[in-house]
Amino acid sequence: MPELKPVYLIHGDDHGAVAERRAGLRALAQSQANGGASVEVLAGEAATPAGVAGALATMTLALAQRVIVVEGVERWRETDIDEHLAPALAHMPPDTTLALFAREESRAKVPAALHAAVKRAGGQVVAQMTVKPWELPKWAREQAARIGLSLDAAAAKALVAQVGERQQRLLRELEKLALEGDGASSPRRIDVDEIERRAARSSEWRAYALADALVGADTRAATLAYLRLREQGERLAGLTYLMAQRLRDAVAIAARLQAGESVAEVRRSLRMPARAAERFVADVARSDIERLCAALSALARLELDTRGGAPLTASRSALAELNEDTLALRAIETITN
Repeated sequence: MPELKPVYLIHGDDHGAVAERRAGLRALAQSQANGGASVEVLAGEAATPAGVAGALATMTLALAQRVIVVEGVERWRETDIDEHLAPALAHMPPDTTLALFAREESRAKVPAALHAAVKRAGGQVVAQMTVKPWELPKWAREQAARIGLSLDAAAAKALVAQVGERQQRLLRELEKLALEGDGASSPRRIDVDEIERRAARSSEWRAYALADALVGADTRAATLAYLRLREQGERLAGLTYLMAQRLRDAVAIAARLQAGESVAEVRRSLRMPARAAERFVADVARSDIERLCAALSALARLELDTRGGAPLTASRSALAELNEDTLALRAIETITN
């Protein structure tokens, strides 16, 4: 059983990873509950440097490990840490673990005084930072190597394009691929074909697939993609936004092709896997810009109708009272025919 340290500071702008660390620490503490361990959570007004210092000074009836979990430390002020918490951390009670969690943003950062106080108390500081989008393929290759996979640059880019930019989701997909291996000691090579065949697609990727079917005027594919997305719980508002975004890209590409830019030049400029870019540009080239603009107008009407219609009753569409799925399917039919 891993031994708990006296203090942990888990911070960063990767909020999903911070939450995972919190859940893992609580699970570790609760697994020791048979020995009398207790877990306390301080939040809101109690989660201040003074409140934490008071909790550390309070006697408890716990017979073994005591774990105090504190949320929101990114809002703490340096002066309060120096005055109240730093002295308390210098004299941590025995059999006590203090876990401090900070979900940082651009204007909310853990003060340097807290980092220093945790380190002086023999604690552990863990930073959970998001990787910039352009660095994700490199990060994915490093994570793959750590779990026994060999991912080349093209496969790493395909993984990010297909699964999305959430690091936890990328890591889960890599772990699934590693589990599917034969247990060989040498790194298992993963190529683009295997990524496209086996890695789960993000809801954003699926929404783009729906939008691509609209661009290609494929009624059946667009209808099936829409129904699958709705079955997995995707909201129509989010789908409409992503579809409109993709259609605006299609209108821009159509304008570039109309102005005489070559298909190859357009394809190279797109931030998507080569095969996907080839299919997308081919679909746009087979369409005319007027139809794509009309498709954007149809999506704008869909968004208006699904939000109750125009503000003035007299200006509302006769369809505004219909079920939103009915409205969406009618819009798909209008766009693809």
